[in-house]
Amino acid sequence: MLSIIIGFPKAEDAVNIKNVLIRNGYDVCDTCTSGAQIISRAIDLDEGIVLCGYQFSDMHYSELNNYLPKGFEMLLVASSEKLELCQDNGIVCLRMPFKTYDLLNTLQMMTYQYQRKKKKEKEKPKIRSEEEKAIIYKAKLVLMDRNNMTEEEAHRYIQKNSMDSGTNMVEMSEMILKMF
Repeated sequence: MLSIIIGFPKAEDAVNIKNVLIRNGYDVCDTCTSGAQIISRAIDLDEGIVLCGYQFSDMHYSELNNYLPKGFEMLLVASSEKLELCQDNGIVCLRMPFKTYDLLNTLQMMTYQYQRKKKKEKEKPKIRSEEEKAIIYKAKLVLMDRNNMTEEEAHRYIQKNSMDSGTNMVEMSEMILKMF
């Protein structure tokens, strides 16, 4: 589960929000009262969500956002007047006063988006070796020769069948070569 750091100038505000989140199954790592504390904790964790107010004694939310490690998202909680001044696209905002379900729904959405982003990063296609490329090419040649396909049609055939069977293209090409 994604780690959450809560930061507000008033410690009691941070603790109240922490208690709500813990009661609803979220992992709250720390509560902080300054931007420096949040940054220090974020560096220790590497990834998560910072739920914070608009202004700290040592920095503004936008400065804090610039100093956060790459794996962190920010949920800014502020009044309507303050949120009108926010022009940062990468920051999720929640108007005060807010209802508990608004906070929980926003965190759920952020968590879901974060998990999708991580999954996409992991799924980037790997670079094939020359040997793997050769196997796929040989399978294409067999399909082109035996089934009168173009190279593009043979490629699509291998690709579609590998997706349908849950195997990668190299494995599917090997199966085609064994069949012929």
